Amino acid sequence: MRRVTFSRNYTISLSRTCQCYCKYCAFATHQAHVHPPEEVERMLDEAVKRNAKELLFLTGEKPEVNPIVAAKLTSWGHEDFTAYVIWACERAMERGILPHTNIGAVSESDLARLREVTASQGLMLESSSERLMQTVHAGSPTKHPEVRLATIEAAGRLKIPFTTGILVGIGETPEERIESLEALAALHGKYGHIQEVILQNFVPHPNYYGQEPAEIADEASRRRWTADADSGLSGSEGGEGEPGGLPLPSWACPVSIEDLKFLITETRRLMPDVGIQVPPNLSDWWSELVEAGATDLGGLSANGDHISPEHPFPSPHQVRKQLAPEGFALTERLCVYPQYMNADWMEQGVLDVIKLKYWSFIPRGSSGRRNLEDIDPGLAPEAIAKGREGAALSEDELTALFSENRPEVIEMMRVAADGLRRELAGDTATFVVNRNINFTNICVVGCAFCGFGQGKRSPDAYESTEAEFVGRVNEAVEFGATELCMQGGIHPDLDLEAYGGWLKLAKQTAPQLHLHAYSPMEINHMCETSGLEPDAVFEYLIECGLGSTPGTAAEVLDDGVRQRISPNKLPAARWVEIIEASHRAGLRSTSTVMFGHIEEPRELARHMEVIRGLQERTGGITEFVPLSFIPFNTLLGRTHGVEEISIEENLKHTAAFRLALGKSITNLQASWVKMGLEGATEALRWGVNDLGGTLMEESISRMAGSQHGVRLEVEELIDSAHRAGRQAAQRNTEYEILQRYPDPMSPELDFVAAADNAPD
Repeated sequence: MRRVTFSRNYTISLSRTCQCYCKYCAFATHQAHVHPPEEVERMLDEAVKRNAKELLFLTGEKPEVNPIVAAKLTSWGHEDFTAYVIWACERAMERGILPHTNIGAVSESDLARLREVTASQGLMLESSSERLMQTVHAGSPTKHPEVRLATIEAAGRLKIPFTTGILVGIGETPEERIESLEALAALHGKYGHIQEVILQNFVPHPNYYGQEPAEIADEASRRRWTADADSGLSGSEGGEGEPGGLPLPSWACPVSIEDLKFLITETRRLMPDVGIQVPPNLSDWWSELVEAGATDLGGLSANGDHISPEHPFPSPHQVRKQLAPEGFALTERLCVYPQYMNADWMEQGVLDVIKLKYWSFIPRGSSGRRNLEDIDPGLAPEAIAKGREGAALSEDELTALFSENRPEVIEMMRVAADGLRRELAGDTATFVVNRNINFTNICVVGCAFCGFGQGKRSPDAYESTEAEFVGRVNEAVEFGATELCMQGGIHPDLDLEAYGGWLKLAKQTAPQLHLHAYSPMEINHMCETSGLEPDAVFEYLIECGLGSTPGTAAEVLDDGVRQRISPNKLPAARWVEIIEASHRAGLRSTSTVMFGHIEEPRELARHMEVIRGLQERTGGITEFVPLSFIPFNTLLGRTHGVEEISIEENLKHTAAFRLALGKSITNLQASWVKMGLEGATEALRWGVNDLGGTLMEESISRMAGSQHGVRLEVEELIDSAHRAGRQAAQRNTEYEILQRYPDPMSPELDFVAAADNAPD
């Protein structure tokens, strides 16, 4: 699944007074126009009400050249227009909204002043063609390519995260379009400051006869955002080259979808690391342009497009609905791209707003999002040595491991984790032949990290019938499965007897299968609906056929994290209580962690302390399974900007988990559903000794957007082990070896493993 981003912004056209006379513009006026401070304050309050994270300040070019505008600025106590923009940016930040300014070609000194109060800035190059100065840009001195490029270069020298782009269809030739992109690429290659390039197609505008474009845009946007999501999503109604149905002016040139697809390809070739934005309100093509490689839809402004006010933006919901069937996930971003969210590129005051209000958008430098505390760099090597020996690590030492980003230290971590794995589990990579059955996805919990759970009325909701369930159990038997893993959403109508009924039906159908079923969250639901304590619930479920319990629903066992990502989830202490009850009942359980979302290194450290302490008390955990967060179809991914963790970070965490467990839990499993089989194979070098199961069916990760499939054949798991230089063995749920598969390429390898016997 590929991400497409957007920014939730609100636009303030601070002044439309402009010294330029661009033939295509419906925004600018040559009359005096500037919003007074009290009106700006009102609009900022409205931006807060509309949940904007970005405040886009638009202006004409050099509005202070108008003496009336200049006089008003003086009366409000501002020395120039830039000072007024700075004041407005400060007011926006006080409300927790990040300013992005696009106020035309300004001096380097003005850019520097604005840098102190903006998260990012922007200026459209439009075109590098000087020829257009005689046509569409006649009488527009600041539209000269040299002036525009000088401003963009000055932004690079000042290390300002910058948005720019080209305007196509204003009479330029195809060659001039490429020359414009090449000019931007040259500056980006020199300074690295261009975060995105906008490829904007010209649309003809009607004559507004003095009407306020901002008011037209806001009203059009309100109508569109409140329209039925099933209505058409095209931003125009005209034919090719005539968006909106208006004829092209004589100086313009038609733009086809093929033209824009070509420009997307060229932009990616010239600037492979920048975002490519296409406006979704200016043509019917936008979804096809996303398929062609566009990565961003810009600011889906809550109050419309002030430049093209008659073309309202679709709502994020409307866009998401159109993109999802094509395999694209729409997610929110801030106006500043993640790679620039650091002190090198932003003033500390602006960065503090992000850390306070939008810290989940800060890219993962090591593990967590904020990573505000200083970690003693000397702790990690010491912790690695202690972990290799199996000694318990302190919270600070664990935090250091999860925070580590030095390549040489991470390699030390890998070697130690791999050595500990070999000592505990030998050189055999195990797997289980099993089948997952998610018997319902109806759920009332509402976790922000989940793409699986659905309301009862959702068109995507399902409940398995008994016939469907029996058919799936029989498929598992035919496949050679030894284990049936059963979990579902927290269905409000399911009670203890219903859960027991699924177990009885499975046992009646295939008594030889081991039933690994019901998360602590489901057990808690059974307790609440029956009025029984966990011990009594487990006693009943064992009578029904339960063989072991999955230690899922753990996420991060820190209530601060749990409250942020799922306030309706059971508390950490209750999770521990239920797992302990399962162990008292004679059931073995697995244990898990879900990482790579909003958690911090220290919170992961606390999670591992809980897991290790639990195991040292009961000895009932068979394995630990790290589950990296899949963000694509989740609320955290859509509205918090949480990106999927990199494979490198995933592997580092894997090694840290092994060292954190020490010798308490023998088996560390890689989730090929989360990492992909190639990632899981590599994880066998980072402390992992188990590849999990064949699954046959997996809905939870798939519905969150995982692209790694839902089923593996036994041969694929065997091959994975052999490619890692390991022997392969099929096991049962409790890690008893059922069949070995020696690697014919390394018959001398000693594969006698500690996994030959079930854990104590």
